[in-house]
Amino acid sequence: MNELHISTIAKQLNIREAQVRAASALLEEGATLPFICRYRKEATGGLDEVAVAAIRDRTEQLREFDARREAIVKSLEERSLLTDELSVRIKGAESLTVLEDIYLPFRPRRRTRATAAKEKGLEPLAVRIFDQGVFDIVSEAAAFVDAEKGISSIEEALAGSRDIIAEWISEDQAARERMRELFWVKGVMRSKVVPGKEEEGTKYRDYYEWEEPVSKAPSHRVLAIRRGQSEGSLVFRVLPPEDEALGLLESLFVKGDGPASSQVRTAVEDGYKRLLSSSMEAETRLASKKRADEEAIRVFVENLRQLLLSPPLGGKNILAVDPGFRTGCKLVCLDRQGKLLHNDTIYPHFSDRGVLEAGTKVKDLCGRFGIEAIAIGNGTAGRETETFIRGLALPGKIDVVMVNESGASIYSASEAAREEFPEYDLTVRGSVSIGRRLIDPLAELVKIDPKSIGVGQYQHDVDQAALRKSLDDVVVSCVNGVGVEVNTASRQLLTYVSGLGPQLAKSIVDFRNENGPFRSREELKKVPRLGPKAFEQAAGFLRIRDGQNPLDRSAVHPESYHIVDTMAKDLDCSFVDLMQDDGLRKDIDLSRYVTDKVGMPTLIDILSELAKPGRDPRERFESFSFADGVGKIDDVKPGMKLPGIVTNMTAFGVFVDIGVHPDGLVHISELSDSFVKNPADVVKVGQRVTVTVVDVDLNRKRIALSMKSGQAKPKITADNKERKSPPKTDIKREKPEKKPEKFTNNPFYDALRKR
Repeated sequence: MNELHISTIAKQLNIREAQVRAASALLEEGATLPFICRYRKEATGGLDEVAVAAIRDRTEQLREFDARREAIVKSLEERSLLTDELSVRIKGAESLTVLEDIYLPFRPRRRTRATAAKEKGLEPLAVRIFDQGVFDIVSEAAAFVDAEKGISSIEEALAGSRDIIAEWISEDQAARERMRELFWVKGVMRSKVVPGKEEEGTKYRDYYEWEEPVSKAPSHRVLAIRRGQSEGSLVFRVLPPEDEALGLLESLFVKGDGPASSQVRTAVEDGYKRLLSSSMEAETRLASKKRADEEAIRVFVENLRQLLLSPPLGGKNILAVDPGFRTGCKLVCLDRQGKLLHNDTIYPHFSDRGVLEAGTKVKDLCGRFGIEAIAIGNGTAGRETETFIRGLALPGKIDVVMVNESGASIYSASEAAREEFPEYDLTVRGSVSIGRRLIDPLAELVKIDPKSIGVGQYQHDVDQAALRKSLDDVVVSCVNGVGVEVNTASRQLLTYVSGLGPQLAKSIVDFRNENGPFRSREELKKVPRLGPKAFEQAAGFLRIRDGQNPLDRSAVHPESYHIVDTMAKDLDCSFVDLMQDDGLRKDIDLSRYVTDKVGMPTLIDILSELAKPGRDPRERFESFSFADGVGKIDDVKPGMKLPGIVTNMTAFGVFVDIGVHPDGLVHISELSDSFVKNPADVVKVGQRVTVTVVDVDLNRKRIALSMKSGQAKPKITADNKERKSPPKTDIKREKPEKKPEKFTNNPFYDALRKR
């Protein structure tokens, strides 16, 4: 551990150095975030997963920074350029940006105009001019005229000197710091349509003439404009007011009004326009992209967490339906563990005869397999199939549930699906996935690449490495927060258990298949390659519901079983008695069991687990039904109040499934009667809501919704809503002649719907 890093991180995160040191030590030993936060609270002072992840990530960044510093020093030493003064500056650099600014003048580079001028021997003249003393500049320059060196006139000598000065200015550390701040504070992001692309589509119409302060541009607009540029529809620049930029540089480098100062002033303008502005613009664009990425990833991660923790129906016999018109509806029957028992196809939307045959078949399957719930995918023909199923007069105890099937097709074509169902085609695998999502959303969704689940915002445009790390973190957090039943879990689900990974997960499944269900956590030690460290990390998150030891179905870690044993002996009872008798638990004096290694946080967790061993932290499943008579967009009328489910959240609003295609959009300004800064403050993915239909665009197939408590709102237009959504600014931009409606003037809607 680097003590300087520990001190730096503690200050940045506003936590004690001892906490950082403890978390860092555990991370270096291979401990996972869930394990550290659940079973090592005493060591870290109760740090949560967010704090420990921040320590991990910041440590990696500081190590990369140190590695870059060492590489720079080595490069300078090899070229005999490292001086004592330069060494001190490099050692004192507190950020990568400052470090690179210091190194910039010494970086090996391609040939430049300044390089050529130096080769001609003009650097002494440049130094003389840059000092801006009193001298005859013409006579001084004339001394450098040399046809053999390619300097045929006084003006050529002065021009070469200005090229050298311009490069000095563009590489000056103080100038870059000041200019970097100016670009961020005063920089304006301007986008324009590429000539000839005006009529190719309306997806980026809002940005054909757009201006906005880059420091205030929200993530979705930054990413939308960048995507428009990558697709060849837009060009955009980020520049501050030029007069302010030149004035700033002149204040730094121009010392007077003499002939030499005039040359420097000219060099300042050239250095800014030719060199510094492009460099700073690139940095600012990168900084705005990084900030937009972080916000988009944050939204995606939060949406994914909410989706993964959706309430499970639990172990019930399921009839799952993947709806379709021409190709029919694929049916599968699953037992309470999600095992495939039967598959079939019905054609309820094909003909009257098809309806009768389909109804008979569904009723027969419900009786034959003791069906307790029916899961219907919400894709094409979903509502029509739901109407058909509900009209069959099935026993009232059978729940009919619409299931979000986003990503099911990805799973059905995956290696995991082929491995599990090698003898079945894609349609059967997709139907199984729909049914299992109802039983346990978390266990099924971990089999799919999170980017394919459909709850993100521009997820294919953000930093993919950062996105993958964040998504993996949230999946691991959710899986371990809920716990995993080791005797029924899939290999994919076990992969995310703390301390395991793909190979150990496969070993556990193979051992289970060969030897039967695990009867205790201790038996996990018999799994090949599952050593003491992996057992320590994983055991507390693995459950054995019907195990020999009742504590094996709880989150009490095996390393703490002896504590519970001591508690039970002190009260002259058994483990089971402690779990079942609240009165006995109230008699436990936790302070008696505090030791150097076991503190009150762990003891409180143990007592909580004894009260509700292996409890599922997810909310209880509640049935939901869309409005009758609303099955397609033509049925939706302004003023209707409809039940819906939030399917996706973005920075500009939320999408709500009201039982028709496509989902409706509740703009952020329509989420509440009061001001909403972040949609996550009001709703979450999977939440049941009631919305009012504001307007319907049948041509574009777009639905505008409101969650405000008042009556139906007037049609939302660009005149009264969309133009109020960007940050207030005195920057003027050209407005279209006809102001389109807000929900039809949203380029993000198209992009999200396509995904």
